[in-house]
Amino acid sequence: MKDVVGSPGTWSGMSLRVSQCVFAGASVVAMASAYGFSNYTAFCYLIASMGLQLLWSFGLACLDIYSLKTKRDLHNPVLVSLFVVGDWVTAILSFAAASASAGVTILFERDVHFCRMYPQLSCGRYELSVILAFITWSFIATSAVSMFWLLASL
Repeated sequence: MKDVVGSPGTWSGMSLRVSQCVFAGASVVAMASAYGFSNYTAFCYLIASMGLQLLWSFGLACLDIYSLKTKRDLHNPVLVSLFVVGDWVTAILSFAAASASAGVTILFERDVHFCRMYPQLSCGRYELSVILAFITWSFIATSAVSMFWLLASL
């Protein structure tokens, strides 16, 4: 078996999961604190997707911490298969939500100029939330690829 960066039960795996939690949580907070986000489906989808990502990553971060404390090996093929499926599903959902929200944000800013016409809209927070969602997705994609690589090497 090869040592793969970001594999479960390692410091790099735990840091990836904690980073996913932090950025997903920050994206949710930025969007939830923005005025009028609930009027737009893409923004609600982003909140739901990042919330799911937050829960998934938090659970796996706790599992990594437990594994590091007890020196348990999490490289079981069945367990890694579950991680692969979960990571790929959350990665696809997160990318779709971030892309949809980015599309709506760009529409508001540059095409229909809603942000100028309606200054009460928190367009800066929409943008911040989308940026944080894409950063979260980059960490998720890294985890998904490393899990797939680990599964292939088992």
